[in-house]
Amino acid sequence: MGDIFERLVKNYGPLGQHRERAHGYFAFPKLDGEISNRMNFRGKEMIVWSLNNYLGLANHPDVRKADADASAQYGLATPMGARMMSGNSDYHEQLEAELAAFEEKEDAILMNYGYQGIMSTIDAICGRHDVIVYDAEAHACIIDGLRLHPGHRYVFKHNDVEDCEKQLERATALIEKQNTGGILVITEGVFGMAGDQGKLKEIVELKAKFDFRLLVDDAHGFGTLGERGAGAGEAQGCQDGIDLYFSTFAKSMASIGAFMAGPKVIIDYIRYNIRSQIFAKSLPMPFVIGNLKRLELLRTKPELKNTLWKNALKLQQGLKERGFDIGKTDSVVTPVYMKGGVEEATAMVMDLRENYRIFCSIVVYPVIPKGHIIYRLIPTAVHTDKDIEETLKAFSETKEKLVAGNYKVSMIPDMAEKKA
Repeated sequence: MGDIFERLVKNYGPLGQHRERAHGYFAFPKLDGEISNRMNFRGKEMIVWSLNNYLGLANHPDVRKADADASAQYGLATPMGARMMSGNSDYHEQLEAELAAFEEKEDAILMNYGYQGIMSTIDAICGRHDVIVYDAEAHACIIDGLRLHPGHRYVFKHNDVEDCEKQLERATALIEKQNTGGILVITEGVFGMAGDQGKLKEIVELKAKFDFRLLVDDAHGFGTLGERGAGAGEAQGCQDGIDLYFSTFAKSMASIGAFMAGPKVIIDYIRYNIRSQIFAKSLPMPFVIGNLKRLELLRTKPELKNTLWKNALKLQQGLKERGFDIGKTDSVVTPVYMKGGVEEATAMVMDLRENYRIFCSIVVYPVIPKGHIIYRLIPTAVHTDKDIEETLKAFSETKEKLVAGNYKVSMIPDMAEKKA
């Protein structure tokens, strides 16, 4: 019999194998200072493109005051217990009602975290005879929710509506053969890695041919897309065709928590059957009251979204003019695709941070295929023209170095945080 711990120590995984050189720099870095466009990393000021603080609400004075006042009045313990038992409040119900109205749905349920919330929702609403059809590039929280599903699931090629239809045909045939069960389609409003919007309108149109329900994870679209900021469904004119609309507060709201909105009878079912909420302490009052203020600003200050898009489009246009490949993004998420290995990517990151004072997230193998590098830049409403100009200059110069082979190293440099 083997020792489970011994096996783990022998193989830390594709990312963990680099921990001794990467921890505190390439992985688990520490940014200091006020959350903003510029923060400190290892004692140096950096232009930061790695925070999902889309609307700049993290340090908005009205938000900070609401958070502080609620914390002073209630502390972090109130309300105690799970919502179903002793942790409910008028404020929790008010936030749910306002979110439902904003998304033009009958009802909404608050969740402590987006990741656990959507996983648990899939578990709650899908039984062993139901079939799930989902996009191949769905977020990890959806994939982990699918792992909980005891029934069949069919994946369609990313944003390929024709393949989605093909999988719906397979799912429909299986349901008819079983003579029981239903179909749930899951996709995203905005895919957080590539920045492209999901084909929501086209998938909704498939309802004319197939009987299914649609769940959309719109974590990156909520607050950034649509005339009112209600998300990808609003932007594409198909919000009424989305049966369950999900988003998190961790992006545009710069907070903690999440919600699912939809028909009242279904949201009520989820409310009484979602294990991640039934068996978890209620979202603390300061977060609830703080999120009410954030939602108010999202609704009443369209200039925040307008500034975000001005910055995003200037950054994206500047990158394209300089010959960079930013893929098919039609959101503010800005990927930059390059060629290179893990070692080259880490050397390039070091150059950007140490010599250009640019801090951005990088994605390499095993998240994406070998030989490819993706920088994911997240513009916000608090970035400036100067930030964008300095970043474009840095990317142009480091790209030249990458092409020239200046970043070829035999191994990842040892930049781990040294502890006494």
